[in-house]
Amino acid sequence: MSTDPSLAGYYAEAAGWDRDRARQFERRARTAWIVAGISLVCLLASVIALMVLMPLKSVEPFLVRVDSRTGIVDVVPPYDGSGTLDETITRYLLTHYVTVCERFSWSTAESDYEECAAFHAAQRNQVWAAAWATANPASPLNVYKDGSTMRTDVQSVTFFKRSSGLSDLAQVRFAKALRRGNEADEQRTYWIATVQYAYAKPASDPRVRRWNPLGLRIIEYRAEAESSDAHRDAKAAGRHLVEKE
Repeated sequence: MSTDPSLAGYYAEAAGWDRDRARQFERRARTAWIVAGISLVCLLASVIALMVLMPLKSVEPFLVRVDSRTGIVDVVPPYDGSGTLDETITRYLLTHYVTVCERFSWSTAESDYEECAAFHAAQRNQVWAAAWATANPASPLNVYKDGSTMRTDVQSVTFFKRSSGLSDLAQVRFAKALRRGNEADEQRTYWIATVQYAYAKPASDPRVRRWNPLGLRIIEYRAEAESSDAHRDAKAAGRHLVEKE
């Protein structure tokens, strides 16, 4: 078969053009594989770095405390259920506990009852439930059913150490202001509560943990009314100490 000499050059040029295109596709494919390989190496390096840094990342809940009198805000340090907490933290928790558990208002009665129960050990919780039962004539639900309200003002918290060295006792002095029905005047009485407490692992229930995030447990609680003379003597002693300082 004869070939036209004039077309031989055209065929040779076309064949060269095809070879150039094939080599171009090969170079592009090679470049794509190189880029893909580099990307894979970078991805693996990022994953390894993230895995190495993961143990350094942790989430720690914290409790923000606001002083109801001064408005000062600070953060209560976290507690894991072991060791001894600073007295400042315990003083704050006992003050909050007495304030909530000794007050009464129909608008907050249910919430206050549940919040106090979040601090109780099992035996104390039984006593608390019996004290609030409607079958009990001394229940706040019966005593204050005429619309009376009780306001509580904690005045001091004192800690005691047993002879064994264990610090689990405190005395809380507080005042209760009773307002009967729609009366404007308050009847003020003074009380002292003896509290035995301990710290346990915080509850896993989010509702309970919201009220008692550090695991304080009230084991025993006994409140007694102070006489007017004793209260005056205590105030005079306090003024004497302040003047002496």
